Amino acid sequence: MNKLVRQGLAAAGLAAAALMLTGCGNGNDDASDKSDKDTSASPSGATGGGSGGASGGAAVGELQGTWSAMGSEIVALSFRDDKVSLIAGQHVCTGVVAAAEKPTLALKCADGDTKRTSGTIESHDAKTVVVAWASGTKDSLVKTDTSGVPGGLPTSLPTDLPKGLPTAVASPAPQ
Repeated sequence: MNKLVRQGLAAAGLAAAALMLTGCGNGNDDASDKSDKDTSASPSGATGGGSGGASGGAAVGELQGTWSAMGSEIVALSFRDDKVSLIAGQHVCTGVVAAAEKPTLALKCADGDTKRTSGTIESHDAKTVVVAWASGTKDSLVKTDTSGVPGGLPTSLPTDLPKGLPTAVASPAPQ
């Protein structure tokens, strides 16, 4: 049952990340600092190497897609062009990725959290990306297959809601 709940949360997180990347924002995302605690894609906490390993230099284009980890908390990191979105536990953050020898991430979280707002891609290959956050947290994430995420998700809130609906629920009478 616990595995089913975790898988459901991961799927919901990926769907939310896909929605944020495809339908939200106007390109004027503010950059902030971001960081958190260690989250690993594997229980051992091992980090993967790759083209961004010792020599650095993971191209921003090579990061495109969604990466996730299910360690002590669920983390999903999605890249589209120079935009990046992050879901870490209950925090939802968006921002930009800047090309450099080691690409850097600058995010702002909707709830003001700063655990994962400034990070650097330490290494990456086709299956794993390692992000070191300014807070000292290091995430090792694996590439996520998003082919099962449904297309046609809404990109805005509905505007044709009925008028005059109640806005509060009466509490039951004490017994």
